[in-house]
Amino acid sequence: MSWVPLESNPEVMNKYLENLGVPTKWQMMDVYGLDADLLATVPRPVLALLLLFPINDGYTQFCKEQDAEIKSKGQTVSDKIFYVKQKISNACGTMALIHSVANNTDQITLGDGALKKFIEESAGMDAVGRGDLLLKADAIANIHKELALTGQSEAPDATQPVNFHFVALVHVDGGLYELDGSKSFPINHGDTTPETFLEDAAVVCRKYMERDPENVNFTIVALAANN
Repeated sequence: MSWVPLESNPEVMNKYLENLGVPTKWQMMDVYGLDADLLATVPRPVLALLLLFPINDGYTQFCKEQDAEIKSKGQTVSDKIFYVKQKISNACGTMALIHSVANNTDQITLGDGALKKFIEESAGMDAVGRGDLLLKADAIANIHKELALTGQSEAPDATQPVNFHFVALVHVDGGLYELDGSKSFPINHGDTTPETFLEDAAVVCRKYMERDPENVNFTIVALAANN
């Protein structure tokens, strides 16, 4: 199964979240840079950071090495994390939004709708089971299809290869986690707090950029309070 890719556009994402039942108190907002002055302009609290970045051979090799290192050395992963394996091509934007919201339901009061239903039905499942359930979540798929076609750029065909990828960064149980359904597991990036989350997540984003220093095609959006 393949979906039309979602554009990294806060306006599109906010319509998407609203249709999924997320109250407008919480909005996706552009993060214009990672230095302290620009981070200070992002409204608080920030619940999640979404990074859109280009995929290349260097990134693919890094992922293989990272996966092998974690499997060898191990890592601590909180059992409170809501994690979904991605089984749908080009669905990484929706995956990042789901990971961002589902791991913050202590602060986000979801209205009745497709996302609340998905979270409740998959509560006792593992990541693979949640991925299988998302394959059958027609309501989420239909919302994705509708909103993916409303961005500023022309949407590619669902079967067309896409060389960009979304990941979500969230704070769960005192840890900073990178959630990417195409990886084997969540990635623990160390300790964080609600107060330092944005700055700590910015460090992870900066490392992505440092691994591909000649590329400027990085986009960051934050799920933050709509003050």
